[in-house]
Amino acid sequence: MSATADTPETDGIRITGARENNLKDVSLTLPKNKITVFTGVSGSGKSSIVFDTIAVEAQRQLNGTFPAFIRNQLPKYERPRADAVENLTAPVIVDQKPVGGNARSTVGTMTDIYSMIRALFARYGSPTDGLVSTYSFNDPRGMCPECDGLGQSVRADVDLMLDKSKSLNEGAIRLPNYSVGTPDWQLYGNSGKLDPDKRLADYTADEWQLFLHGSGFKVELKTKSGAYKTNYEGVVDRFTRLGVKRDLSTVSERTREAIAKFITEGPCTSCDGARLNPTALATKIDGRNIADWSSMQITDLIAVLAAITDPVATPLATAARTALDRVAAIGLGYLSLDRATSTLSGGESQRLKLVRHLGSTLTGMTYIFDEPSVGLHPRDVGRLNDLLRALRDQGNTVLVVEHDPDVIAIADHVVDVGPKAGANGGEIVYQGTVAGLRTADTRTGEGLRRAVRTKTTFRTPTGTLPVRDATLHNLKNVSVDVPTGVLTSVTGVAGSGKSTLIAEVFVKTHEGTVYVDQSAIAASSRSTPATYLGLMDPIRTLFAKSTGTAASLFSFNSEGACPECQGRGVIITELAYMDPVTTHCDACEGRRFKDEVLSHKLRGKSIADVLELTAEEATTFFTEAPLRRKLRSLIEVGLDYLTLGQPLSTLSGGERQRIKLATQLTATGTVYVLDEPTTGLHMSDVDTLLTLLNTLVDKGNTVIVIEHNLDVIQQSDWIIDLGPDGGKQGGEIIFTGTPADLLTTAESLTAEHLRHYRATHTLEPAPAL
Repeated sequence: MSATADTPETDGIRITGARENNLKDVSLTLPKNKITVFTGVSGSGKSSIVFDTIAVEAQRQLNGTFPAFIRNQLPKYERPRADAVENLTAPVIVDQKPVGGNARSTVGTMTDIYSMIRALFARYGSPTDGLVSTYSFNDPRGMCPECDGLGQSVRADVDLMLDKSKSLNEGAIRLPNYSVGTPDWQLYGNSGKLDPDKRLADYTADEWQLFLHGSGFKVELKTKSGAYKTNYEGVVDRFTRLGVKRDLSTVSERTREAIAKFITEGPCTSCDGARLNPTALATKIDGRNIADWSSMQITDLIAVLAAITDPVATPLATAARTALDRVAAIGLGYLSLDRATSTLSGGESQRLKLVRHLGSTLTGMTYIFDEPSVGLHPRDVGRLNDLLRALRDQGNTVLVVEHDPDVIAIADHVVDVGPKAGANGGEIVYQGTVAGLRTADTRTGEGLRRAVRTKTTFRTPTGTLPVRDATLHNLKNVSVDVPTGVLTSVTGVAGSGKSTLIAEVFVKTHEGTVYVDQSAIAASSRSTPATYLGLMDPIRTLFAKSTGTAASLFSFNSEGACPECQGRGVIITELAYMDPVTTHCDACEGRRFKDEVLSHKLRGKSIADVLELTAEEATTFFTEAPLRRKLRSLIEVGLDYLTLGQPLSTLSGGERQRIKLATQLTATGTVYVLDEPTTGLHMSDVDTLLTLLNTLVDKGNTVIVIEHNLDVIQQSDWIIDLGPDGGKQGGEIIFTGTPADLLTTAESLTAEHLRHYRATHTLEPAPAL
């Protein structure tokens, strides 16, 4: 570890002998009431220190102050692998995990701003009964009775249920069990009020109403066992009662699938998606009801609140406006309060979590952030930095895991972890000031002081893939030609329409596009790089052929599993009121397999030995082309250090994104769309990513990245810039062309920051405007 003169004060947060994941007996002291930024390559061990050690122990100790009954209701945290973690304060974890939430969770409810708006309508709206609950879509007094406050309704789709070109006798009813002659069909064919030989398209309005929603008389139905009479019920009403509103958990999967073919989901026809009942929607302030306010862009709603001058309403309006100003200040002014939290990106979720704490007057807290700059345009990073400083200046400790140089620059203290990733990381390679880091002999130091590489030649497109007249979300009748055979960056501030244009419209327009997004890997706790890439089956087959045994013997999820730990390698003990305890399995020494399995060898190695190989080592061990091809894909995305058996749950965000990309690298002549592939990547890892992207293009593929990283943007062949801002101020194409041409564009925020970046990282003068 590099010694520095800037040793944190002795009363700081002290970590001694941390050994979580790849950490190598790490000890350090972090200053309180300062901003400490943790840097280092992806997989170096930053998150292991900040989240798996400091955050976990702080939460564990905090929960330990509650009575046993309360502790049993709280999440359980295992003591981290460290000799000591001392001098902690109460933690506030602001991570990148999606907010999620159920169908009732919105931006307004998550931030508690909607509660202020409800109170404002209850006291100041007209007409009003004065009850705040009247304006809640989560309360029976306010919710729409048709959709129960969800704003969406599932209903029978007549066009899917019926073939209007046919008569009843010709099988016009497409529903299962309604074939001609069946009892269900007889309810209509034998009703005596509908002509079974008349095409549905020729029905009169009265006949159509009777057929779909009629009631009030009986129909005789004939079966093999006799005849009986039953009440007539319109076909839509009957299907809605027996299918749409039925508890589908009580029926088979096959029945659910059959029902799903004839229903559609959309805005509730009763409330038009507003979620509220007519009483709530009747209350208005200056001609707008609460649903109108909720659907407005936050920046517009701020202006509406600012115009309220009534003495009764002003205090509430001011409080709501102050809270909304905080949302706008972190670059989310393009959202609306009715936006479902399940539709937010990881970066948006993290910034909204931050909003909940900005109004707090608590001091002495420890705020922990996981790459808060994710998803932010360079314009908005400055706003984020202001908020981090504000938390510190209020008397709090701020810990940030980050790669963005602009966020690193505001640190009072920096901890650089490395020197590399995985088994080659887990050490503190520098502690001190940002100025000292810029001169340090570490990969982060090298990245901060390197000169910008200027691209002067650009590939010639082989063709174009058009998008025409796109109007989804905030896109304003956008038409653009995306070039093929080149590397294209789609840029613009958050909310400008990048993901809508490319990830939604373009991907749907051009079938066969390989889309690698930021969604989490769907994997169990037993998943590994070998299982995720489909390597385990062929590896087990090789062992089976070599040893003359069953392939299932070489699976720690099957016959070969150690009976003591069931193939986990560890034994987890969980008791009520107690923190869980994970211990090394002595029976298999953490190797997951039975002893008899480990006695079988392939080229001198057991299955456990093979799973301990890194991707780079495994390419030498295996001679089989299919296996080597998949292993090379890991190396190409910069994950050569990962072992085949490392649990995916231990990977960082950047590593998980790249392992997803590794599964998609085999095609040629393919269109790839990558959503912010630099997420979680260190500056040196961005170089590896650029090499990979250029290799894909050179092999004849088309690569499109939705990106904010200026290194990637300026190394692209083509730029599509959206803006000029976010939300309704966005949704337009501001620029298309090469990075060189972008630099001379005055209207683009991306161009403005690219010019500044080049001016501060090279000796070349910025192009004149």
